[in-house]
Amino acid sequence: MKILNSVKKTLYFSFISILLYPISACEFRAEEKERKPAEEIKVTQTMEAELTRPPLVPKPTAKRAAKKLVVEMEVIEKEMEMTDGVSYMYWTFDGTVPGSFIRTKVGDEVEFHLKNHPDSKLPHNIDLHAVNGPGGGAESSFVAPGHEVVFNFKVLNPGLYVYHCATAPVGMHVANGMYGLILVEPEEGLPPVDKEYYVMQGDFYTKGDFGEPGLQPFDMKKAIEEDADYVVFNGRVGALTGDGKLHAEVGETVRLYVGNGGPNLVSSFHVIGEIFDKVYMEGGSLLNENVQTTLIPSGGAAIVEFEVEVPGEYILVDHSIFRAFNKGALGVLEATGPENDLVFAGKTQEGIYLPEGGEVQSMPISEEEIAASQPPANLSKQEKIEMGKNVYGRTCVACHQTAGQGIPNAFPPLASADYLNEDVNRAIDIVLHGLTGEIEVNGETYNSVMTAQNITDREAAAVLTYIYNNWGNNGTEVTEEMVKAQRRSN
Repeated sequence: MKILNSVKKTLYFSFISILLYPISACEFRAEEKERKPAEEIKVTQTMEAELTRPPLVPKPTAKRAAKKLVVEMEVIEKEMEMTDGVSYMYWTFDGTVPGSFIRTKVGDEVEFHLKNHPDSKLPHNIDLHAVNGPGGGAESSFVAPGHEVVFNFKVLNPGLYVYHCATAPVGMHVANGMYGLILVEPEEGLPPVDKEYYVMQGDFYTKGDFGEPGLQPFDMKKAIEEDADYVVFNGRVGALTGDGKLHAEVGETVRLYVGNGGPNLVSSFHVIGEIFDKVYMEGGSLLNENVQTTLIPSGGAAIVEFEVEVPGEYILVDHSIFRAFNKGALGVLEATGPENDLVFAGKTQEGIYLPEGGEVQSMPISEEEIAASQPPANLSKQEKIEMGKNVYGRTCVACHQTAGQGIPNAFPPLASADYLNEDVNRAIDIVLHGLTGEIEVNGETYNSVMTAQNITDREAAAVLTYIYNNWGNNGTEVTEEMVKAQRRSN
């Protein structure tokens, strides 16, 4: 009997559960439908969109309802600086690369005015990846020089999206700088942060190699072969360094809206010395945490956030690292505020490391170095230059490059270098003992490290003579006696 009653109770509660399930499921679905589909969100007011030049970002939308948003944008073809001594004819939205940042929210009805400056040589249009419609608006926005078109769309999907020109040949228009970002915030807006910045990577293809001076035209062959001469943030080498570097205070949370205009290369975006607390992957709703480097496809974007714990300079790079130090994909976020030794104490000790044991007091040298250290016959200046060329090729070229041009924002130039030509003894001392800290070379400030070179006095004299007698320097001949005297003085 007890077993029968138990079975009856089980059947009873199972029956009640079955009856209640549709009700609870309906209630759950009703909760899901409390938020209206974006296309049903009504707008009642019109406002002009706030557009900002990179790296600035318009104010958040959280405190406003969806509106009719009027966007005014102009296509401008203009010559601008790519790097020192190098210019390029950019095709732009609003005169900057990337173009102006557009900030919207789900439900906004956008009235987009696209104007093409009368001085432009070509027609252009705009494809916004945030648009649900043919060509992302490209089919409706084709505009000739001296004309204006207006098209309308409603933003439905939250996220960070790329926009770009889609006029044929599309790759050429994008490669010349015609791209930017449009943010669609959710109805409630994004969570507040202390600082927001706009960073966008692009790859450029020029007839001349990196750093070759003058106005450089676009090279279609290099672009097709994806052989980029420049890979940069915000349109040019050094856009986010020096006066253009980003700023934050210790304890602040920084949000970077990072895009990749391409046209070809995928970005491996990284901030040296920071870990991304949050990454909105590919600019969408999927949230990842504690990320070191995030991939951003060409024509894609990501939102990254991190809190700054200690002061200092944090370097933004494409971690396909030769792009950063050799092609320009490098920026700086400068953080100021109190130190925090619990998080980062910096260097606490330095000493001598002798892997061979305490009795070994000098590094082993090769037979060539032993021969070079023997009392030599007096070398002529030309013989020193030839020897110095070989020394330079195996010890100096990686940082200072084949023509002494250095690496922008990393290693100073040796070519026509005022710092070098002002004081030969200082140059000898740097080769022998290294250098750390800020120096100014040809009006540019560098803050890097050069280690002491493990070379003989003869090699030091030879390599410095080679440098001083090339690339527009003053022709000084450095002798072994000068090197020995400088070594003794320290």
